[in-house]
Formats: sequence, C-alpha cells, structure tokens
Amino acid sequence: MRDANEALIVIDVQNDFCPGGALAVADGDAVVPLINDILADFSVCVFTQDWHPAGHSSFASSHAGKAPFETTEMPYGTQVLWPDHCVQGTNGGAFHPGLVTDPAHMILRKGFRPQIDSYSAFFENDQTTATGLEGYLRSRGVEKITLVGLATDFCVAFSAIDGAKLGYDVTVLEQACRAIDLDNSLANARADMLAAGVKLET
Repeated sequence: MRDANEALIVIDVQNDFCPGGALAVADGDAVVPLINDILADFSVCVFTQDWHPAGHSSFASSHAGKAPFETTEMPYGTQVLWPDHCVQGTNGGAFHPGLVTDPAHMILRKGFRPQIDSYSAFFENDQTTATGLEGYLRSRGVEKITLVGLATDFCVAFSAIDGAKLGYDVTVLEQACRAIDLDNSLANARADMLAAGVKLET
C-alpha cells in the first residue's frame, strides 16, 4: 500500500485513444491490466476523461482546409488539431471496457469548453483555467501523485509538469503509459518532465 498522502491519477484511458479508436495510441490498451493491478495500492484514485462537445475547436474538422495533426493559432497559443475524438456521450469517449473504474474516488472530465483544449488534468491549455483537481487533492491531504495512462507525451506529460509546478512530488510510471510520439514529441516530453523534477519510473 502506498502512503496515504499519495494519489494515483489515471489519465484518459478511453476507447478513442485505444486501438480502433479515432485517435488511437499504439498499444494503448496494454496499459489497462497494469493500471488495474495497482489501483488497490492507492488510497486516493482519480480518473480523467477527455470530454469534448461536438465541433470542438481542437478538431481539425472545425477548421476549413486543415487536416489532423496540423496546427493553428489559438488565443492561448499553438494548438495541434486532432481528429474528432472523445465526443461527449459517444462510445469513443467512454473508458476502455477492461478498465476497472469502481475504485475511482473522482472522475474529472476535461476539454468540455468548446473554445479551449485541455491536456493537463490541472489546467486547460491557457494554463490559467483550473479544472478543480488541485482543490480536490489538497482537500484529501495529497502531497504525492503517480500518473499513468494516455498519452505519455501529451496529457500525461502536461499533467505531470503542472503537478510539479504546483508543488506535488510527481512520478510517471512509464510502463503504464503509451505515447502518440508525433514529431519526436515523446523525447521532448520526457526531457520537459525531467527538467520539471518529475520522476520517470520504467
């Protein structure tokens, strides 16, 4: 059993990020049994869920002439444009059916504001709009967080770096994560996490 002040944060283990999904991460479903095996070790468990309205501004389909994985400029900076994914109420937005979700003490849905994307579990992509996760963790006395899930180089990394900035002791269990690895994004994300003081466990 982990310390009572340590939380497990399970990032976006949803159908659209698993093989066959709209934004599939290679081997993404391989994290499911690994996550299930460690849930009981943590006294605080939080699951996040990407939860976009149809026509979200981060979808390439919302920008004429743009294709998935191109970028555009938003008021908050450069935004990667994605295939339509994790639309609210769809099977793609649901958790992977093999994931054990009953131990979740909190399920945090992010990316539901139409005009802004949300990679991090702590802040939307403007880096100022809070999701409420920090308040919940503080109320539970959490000082350390361990992150698992999808994808290593986007939502996991952004969450880990923000957690470190907020003063948490942060560990990413890399064996229970998988990456998109878009244009060397995995190596860049690993470097950024290490620079922020995040521990990477392989």
